[in-house]
Amino acid sequence: MTGLTLYPAIDLKDGACVRLRRGEMHEATVYSDDPAAQARIWAAAGCRWLHVVDLNGAFAGRSVNAQAVRAILAAVAIPVQLGGGIRDRAAIEVWLEAGIRRVILGSAAARDPELVRAACRAHPGCIAVGIDAREGYVATDGWAETSTMRALDLALRFEDAGVAAIIYTDIGRDGMLSGVNLEQTLDLAFQISTPVIASGGVAGLADLAALKQAAEGNGGRLIEGVIVGRALYDGRIDLAAALRLLGG
Repeated sequence: MTGLTLYPAIDLKDGACVRLRRGEMHEATVYSDDPAAQARIWAAAGCRWLHVVDLNGAFAGRSVNAQAVRAILAAVAIPVQLGGGIRDRAAIEVWLEAGIRRVILGSAAARDPELVRAACRAHPGCIAVGIDAREGYVATDGWAETSTMRALDLALRFEDAGVAAIIYTDIGRDGMLSGVNLEQTLDLAFQISTPVIASGGVAGLADLAALKQAAEGNGGRLIEGVIVGRALYDGRIDLAAALRLLGG
């Protein structure tokens, strides 16, 4: 067991680092107007990855906060995974060439599974699928639309595609500090072989301990990592303690 990777979240809205509640753009709390400086803080603290989302891009269907993303890439040496508005091969190529280590496909994965497969073939280990779920069903377009597809069914589409990870977010808990949805996350992870990164609602060290215990109980296969946002920014989770607990 090598530990779970902790991914500090840097969500970008209008060039600033923010956190939303349940994905609502009008409920954004601004934590920093200098995302690159925030990235340096997380890297200096010992984080091994960063999770960056272009929130404006998720709604627009194209990258909007590119300047902020490039500033983050210039500021840190640790790998960065990026999602939000990346919906075609050209955009994937642009960001991988810019230095993004892992591109996250969300809405595009739901609408164009072959895009995911082709991208995985062209860039092994560099493509993740983001599955944002509202009551178990896939939400797209910055969470503005809820489909009739179950999250599990979408994940199963990519079992043989070579996806690096499935990032599973419970929208109802995201930014709410109400606790990670361990039951649904594990239910998904048990039924697929692709590594799962948990996201949404992490409120304290107890959530991280529960995730780690679940992963260790299955030889570390179930959960690869966890994304943490508001709880870090609000100081509810001490980053050093979290990294010690997770071992990553």
